[in-house]
Amino acid sequence: MRIPLSCNPGSGSTASRIHRWLGCGLMGAAVMLAAADSGAAPDPALVKRGEYVFRAAGCGGCHTDVDNGGEFLAGGRALSTPFGTFYTPNITSHPSAGIGRWTLEDFSRALREGIAPDGRDYYPVFPYPSFTRMYQGDVAALYAYLLSTPPVARVNRPHDLSWYISFRISNWFWKLLFLKSGPLAPDPQRSALWNRGAYLVKALAHCGECHTQRNRLGVLDDTMQLAGTPNGPDDETIPNITRDQATGIGDWTRAELLEYLSLGEVPDGPYADGLMAEVVENGLQYLSDEDLDAIVEYVWTLPAKRNDALPDR
Repeated sequence: MRIPLSCNPGSGSTASRIHRWLGCGLMGAAVMLAAADSGAAPDPALVKRGEYVFRAAGCGGCHTDVDNGGEFLAGGRALSTPFGTFYTPNITSHPSAGIGRWTLEDFSRALREGIAPDGRDYYPVFPYPSFTRMYQGDVAALYAYLLSTPPVARVNRPHDLSWYISFRISNWFWKLLFLKSGPLAPDPQRSALWNRGAYLVKALAHCGECHTQRNRLGVLDDTMQLAGTPNGPDDETIPNITRDQATGIGDWTRAELLEYLSLGEVPDGPYADGLMAEVVENGLQYLSDEDLDAIVEYVWTLPAKRNDALPDR
């Protein structure tokens, strides 16, 4: 099943189509704010749009502890990192255990600034360095969808972290040094399709959070964007998805990349497994053909990056 976009940029010049995308985002935010002020139930169309954003962002994979029979979005999934083990939080509509009492402003600040409603600074294992680039209309739609989910009274589990980052003041310093906040600005020199792909890859689907290697402080190395890492989440080796011939996907065709994104099928090989299988199963397969084309369009223009930390393909 594919869920169509509820806001289409249509035809026209690149600049006009980009402006319409931004207009759609502002319109969604306005609708959500109006609903909140009036006390009315959110617009069903906004909730449906939020479900699409939810799929693209892959929220369900992290926030549902499938391996241990956890309930949908009730958190508790363990994420192993070099800094310790993080346990994802409950993001159901439960008023105390989840985010049911959050306002749209609370939710937006969490995604854009990495700040909880009580003022605590989130660890950047929560990918707010990418989510900060989301358009406010998508933030509002995602908020509407999450509040429509069934509440689950599961209390969040404390993280099991190395002592030197167990104090959240370290997150404040990390953000001061490394967080670049604000929505992604479209490139007027590129097509609307390319800009949509850049938005999906850099912001909404946050592909770089897994596919880009990090330094010792957990900061993404922008010079190796999407070039893979041997030290990914849950200690997985994450592949290079630039068009490098030796360590990346340089021998793939555009059609093969598109098929991989929608079905998880590797050219002349098995299907995706591990974390990528979850991404395809829970998210990418639900994206529109246009959005999948946009991702391929963007990835195809990235410079090839050889990653010597990975084995040759």
